[in-house]
Amino acid sequence: MAATRQAHTVWEGNLIQGKGVITFDSSGIGEQPVSWASRAEQANGKTSPEELIAAAHSSCFSMALSNGLSKAGTPPTKLTTQADVTLTPGTGITGIHITVEGEVEGVDEAAFVAAAEDAKANCPVSQALSGTTITLSAKLV
Repeated sequence: MAATRQAHTVWEGNLIQGKGVITFDSSGIGEQPVSWASRAEQANGKTSPEELIAAAHSSCFSMALSNGLSKAGTPPTKLTTQADVTLTPGTGITGIHITVEGEVEGVDEAAFVAAAEDAKANCPVSQALSGTTITLSAKLV
């Protein structure tokens, strides 16, 4: 069964001086302000499309890696995943770097890195972002 999630943005003004509000409709978690400055300069308490992509990618990757490790009989105790999405104004999103640290009983570093590479290639958000260079650092802690 397919699942669809919704969010919407109301934007006022031009790109540079304008501002918007993103509303998370499906979850009801609220609204977040967004602006060009929060996207291309400093966040200053506002979000950006790149931060939202980073949140989506880090959570999707974590779920995919947890699933892969569990299917291999070595479920993780804990995974800490960070996604860094780089925006170059005038060019676009120029890369995503995923950093994951895992606590996993019964798996060695090589097996963990292999499972992380598989998650990077196969999580639905990675697949949706396949036009972007995605790199990975993975280690056990």
